[in-house]
Formats: sequence, structure tokens, C-alpha cells
Amino acid sequence: MPAPLGHKIAMAKASANYVCAACSNATTKWAGRCEACGAWNTISEEAPLSKAGPAKKSLGGRGRAVPLTDLSSTEPAPPRVASGLSELDRVLGGGLVPSSAILVGGDPGIGKSTLLLQGAAMFARAGLKVIYASGEEASAQVRMRAQRLGLADAPVKLAAETNLRDILTTLEQERPDLVIIDSIQTMWSDNVESAPGSVSQVRAAAHELTSFAKRSGMSVILVGHVTKDGQIAGPRVVEHMVDTVLYFEGERGHQFRILRAVKNRFGPADEIGVFEMTGAGLAEVTNPSALFLSERGQPSPGSVVFAGIEGTRPVLCELQALVAPSPHSQPRRTVVGWDGGRLAMILAVLEARCGIPFAGLDVYLNVAGGMKISEPAADLAVAAALLSAREDVALPPETVVFGEISLSGALRPVSQTENRLKEAQKLGFTSAIAPSGGKAGAATGMKLQQMGDLTAFVGDLFGAG
Repeated sequence: MPAPLGHKIAMAKASANYVCAACSNATTKWAGRCEACGAWNTISEEAPLSKAGPAKKSLGGRGRAVPLTDLSSTEPAPPRVASGLSELDRVLGGGLVPSSAILVGGDPGIGKSTLLLQGAAMFARAGLKVIYASGEEASAQVRMRAQRLGLADAPVKLAAETNLRDILTTLEQERPDLVIIDSIQTMWSDNVESAPGSVSQVRAAAHELTSFAKRSGMSVILVGHVTKDGQIAGPRVVEHMVDTVLYFEGERGHQFRILRAVKNRFGPADEIGVFEMTGAGLAEVTNPSALFLSERGQPSPGSVVFAGIEGTRPVLCELQALVAPSPHSQPRRTVVGWDGGRLAMILAVLEARCGIPFAGLDVYLNVAGGMKISEPAADLAVAAALLSAREDVALPPETVVFGEISLSGALRPVSQTENRLKEAQKLGFTSAIAPSGGKAGAATGMKLQQMGDLTAFVGDLFGAG
């Protein structure tokens, strides 16, 4: 005789839920490879949601009316507190906004804790009540770092704790203006049945801390670990929760560090701050162009100076290319600091539109100083570096290059031409090569050579095309 229907319902169990840490895709069974994003070994079990009780009658009743405003309403700009670290304040949009949530990611050992400890000390000296909560180091280790950086006298309160409930209780009692959580992956919530660092734990901890910050008027800075491909580990929903997402970039072999904003609700995105790692901590770099070009030697084939724009500031950097015969059947294409797919496009355009083949040649491209470039305006500088290396001809030493290349071989003008030229002139450059049609003011006083297509550029500089 079959069991009563009510018995079946009583015996039913909530199905397990498995979530991918890379893309947050949820499935009902475990797999080694995520079907949504293709990542391997990123799926872990998440505790099932508890069964909801009977629906309350009040849910069908009338709720509270939400106040509405129109688009013409004006509100004052949010108040900001400047830290005194001008590069950090620049990336934040002018300073720290109360009730804001900030997520900072970066490679292990790149200097995230050093940067935030210096920032915490500066904000505390500016009058804010600051708590630094570390889940990775003991308080004694943080004090040792502070002494090494000369910050031992800063009025920063330290805590070494991973229990989220205890941290929130402490914050309710202390009522700080700013709390730094280092790191969000070490936080543990006792009402979530999973290990610290899992998708559900990171999501729950970020939600609780962000919600507390919005309710209390406190600002919170969360440190996040990154995966091997450079993305912040954990569910992407965390980046949507916070107001600002910053990445701390750099190569361990270089002393330069770049703090880049990829999301900012209170300021411009893609803004950068440049620091130099020294024995006394991170030092600000007020003129990054001079720093990136400081180690540039005599002009050589394959070396080109690119005038770029990072956020709101112009930055000059050196592009280096090497083209050599390949001993392999499949030539190598190696890129550091730029997009490899865009390099393949430039090589194809040079061959199809200008008749310059790179078959059988290894191509290496590097952005000097550990800088990473993403804007299309670097196309023409890359093409110039490749041609210079292939023809073994050095470009004029006092020339900067910038411009976007289309698939037809035409050169497209880019934004902020005048700012790029002013920055180049400030560093002693006297001439520039750019696409036709760019708005360049006469106040720069530089010799500007404008070209309409890549064929004219190749023929004028290298006598080919």
C-alpha cells in the first residue's frame, strides 16, 4: 500500500546545492569542470536553504509607501575625508566617503596589507577612528610592520579575529569611522555551514559587513584574494555589493605598484595611483611618466614611447618589441602587459594591408616597468615597435606615438590628444605621430605628424608599404 502523500513530503530532503567559485553558477550535483565558465576544480557544496515557513498574511497587506523624487532634484555631493596619500585619494575619487564599501584585490605579496596599513594610519591621523581587523596575521605581526613603516604612533586599533559575529559585535560597541578587513576570505560566519573561504562564506561575510556599513555610517575596506587569472576570488556578486573595486597591480621584479579602480560609484573608474615599493613602505609617485621612462637607455630598434591615458591622467611608457627568425614550425607570439589578441590583429593588418609578413618570425612584445595597457590607442605604437624591430631601424628618440588601427588599415583618432602631447612635452619630447583628425591644440608647441592610414605611416617612417 503506498505511503500517504503527507508522509512523502515529510521524508523529502532539501537537495544539495553546488556553486562554482569562478562564476557563481549553481548546479544540483558536483562536477570537476563548471559547465557555465569551463573552470576546473572550482565547484564546492553550499548548504541548502532552510525551508520557508508558511506565508504570513501580512505579506499580502499594504506596505510602506516609498518616497519618490524626480530627476531635477539636487543633492549635495557626499562628504569626503582625504587621507593625505594623494595617489590613494585620487583613485578613491577625492577621498573616503562615509558608509562606503571598498574591495581591494591583488596578488599575494604585492603589498596590499602594506598599502592599507599606511592608509589606515593616515586616516587615523586625519581624525577618523580606525580599526584594522586581520584574519591572516597576529596583532604582533601587524605591529612589527607598523614599526618598520614608522607608523607605530598612529592611533589605529588592531584586532586579530576571524569570527564574523564577534567582529560585528565589536564594531557595534566601538562605532569606528573606518574598518579594514584583511581578508574577506578568512572571515567565518557561524550560521553558514561551509568552510571559510567558500562561496557561501565569502558572500555572507561581505553582505553582513556591507549592510552594517550602510546602516551605521561606517566605511569598510575589504581585502580580497585573487585567482591565478587575476580576478578576485569568490562570487562575482561581492563586486556588485560594494561601491568601489580596486586592484593593486605590479610585478615582483619591479618596484612599481599601480592601484587601479575598475568600479567606483563615487568617482571615475579606470583611475590609477602609482606607488614605488621601498624599504620604508610604499612611496607615492607624482609623475609616473618620468618613473616609467627613467630606465630607458639609448634609442634602439623595437623601442617606442607611447603616450597613453589612464583614467584622467596622461601616462607615458615604453613599448619594447623583438622580432627574430623562429626555429619552430609554429612561431611564438609572447606578450607582457598588453592584449595578445590585439597583437595578432595588428600583425594581420600589417600583412594584409601593408604587405609586411611576419610568418616564420617569433614576436615578443613587452611594456616596460610592469605597466599594463588596455586602451586601443596603443595600436600604432605597437605597430611602430614591431616594424622598428623587424627592419632593425630605431625611431627618432624624441618622438611619441599613439593611435588606433582599424581592420581596414585606417588610423582612427583617439581622445585627449592635447593632454597626451602636453605630458610628452613636459618630459622633453619634441615630436609626435598621431592619426589625422585628432583635436590637438596649438598650445602644445610640439611637431605633430598626422597620418590617415597605416600604409602612409609605414612608407614615411620605414620607406616601405
